[in-house]
Amino acid sequence: MPTGVKPLRPKAISSVSAGTAVALPPATFAEWLSGREPSHLSTNSGTPLVAFQTWRNFKEAFAPELIAQAFEETSKALGRRIANSIDPFGGSGTTALSSQFLDVRPTTIEVNPYLADLIEAKLTTYQVDELIEDYAKVLDNFSDVESDWFPGAADTFVEPGRAGRYIFSAKVAGRLAGLQRAILSLENVSHCRLFRVLLSSIAVDVSNVVISGKGRRYRRGWENRKISPANVLAMFDDAFVRAIYDIRRYANRSCLDYTLLRGDARELTPKAGAFDVTIFSPPYPNSFDYTDVYNVELWVGGYLTNRAENASLRNKTLRSHVQIKRSYETGTLASPTLDRVSGELETVRNDLWNRSIPDMVRAYFSDMQTIMSNLSEGLTTGGQAYMVVGDSRYHGVQIPVADILIELGEGLGFEKIGDEPFRSMRASPQQGGREELVESLITLRRS
Repeated sequence: MPTGVKPLRPKAISSVSAGTAVALPPATFAEWLSGREPSHLSTNSGTPLVAFQTWRNFKEAFAPELIAQAFEETSKALGRRIANSIDPFGGSGTTALSSQFLDVRPTTIEVNPYLADLIEAKLTTYQVDELIEDYAKVLDNFSDVESDWFPGAADTFVEPGRAGRYIFSAKVAGRLAGLQRAILSLENVSHCRLFRVLLSSIAVDVSNVVISGKGRRYRRGWENRKISPANVLAMFDDAFVRAIYDIRRYANRSCLDYTLLRGDARELTPKAGAFDVTIFSPPYPNSFDYTDVYNVELWVGGYLTNRAENASLRNKTLRSHVQIKRSYETGTLASPTLDRVSGELETVRNDLWNRSIPDMVRAYFSDMQTIMSNLSEGLTTGGQAYMVVGDSRYHGVQIPVADILIELGEGLGFEKIGDEPFRSMRASPQQGGREELVESLITLRRS
């Protein structure tokens, strides 16, 4: 531990650890949500965050209340209580964690290693006293790194950066890298995973950038923003104490089992398993690479160590963007609406900011068809699929994503139960800006 670094706050830890031997009541879904009422089931925005959500705030994630609604509707359709769920786009783990609270065994898939760790860190059962011991080891054993903080990262990642612009000062990068290396030296895999997640999740807060669903930009006045190594440790400490509280308070969830599959949903979505329900929100075909949103966390957590790994991860994502060069080959897609949209995009191809956009759009729906086909085989008869999806638009050509997915689903053994507009979202500059695009909840039933 560097000179002058204070150990974990003794009062905070004693208050957490003192009660570890006390039997806790069952952790219910209703208690977890504390009676909150989200304005939209498709987002947590404007709604008080609940336990585990503060580990990394996802403004675009659909609300846990949607999971409860889907479970209730599917149980009525099946005539029995549902036993399991599957989410091929795990994200922040909303479906999986909600399933555990509702006594439903979750299976979830996530290609992004940071997000996969975030999900598993939430779902895992821990011994709190052992967690605290390993946290103390991290504080005792870390030392600030003087150079070569994040090998393979872009020149702009650490001071001096490029053209005077950089994401982290050298001192902040040294503290983050030192903590990362101490964490990775732990023998307990579950503890290492949790601490990596917590460290990665504070990285943007101690950086010179802010992240939104549309990308990364430098903070206003970032040149004058002073973040010290002590700030880094204090924020990591706060994150750990909050996590310990959540872990201990909600340890007694109705279901503690889970399956997490790490990798490409197109390859890993099971074709068998008799799942009762699937609830997910796939990436939207908006030409934005969602890997960029988590790029800072991926490097700080040690999930990426060279540019080849970064490129490999991007190639495993859904073909929803044109920010890397890859094949847009597709199979047969039985959707009259998609055929019409493809024709309209072809007429404006030369006017688009990227001429591959028409090919990307068809490839996106080909990927979604692959996943939906696997889900159709994996869902039990009468099981239901809930998908939160968003439209896109390029050069005036509207892409009604919900309509196309419904048509594809009907060719895969699904019947449409509902298509409900959730909210409107602002179009990105690449899609023409200003006008709003519809976000919808599709409900399909396996016939």
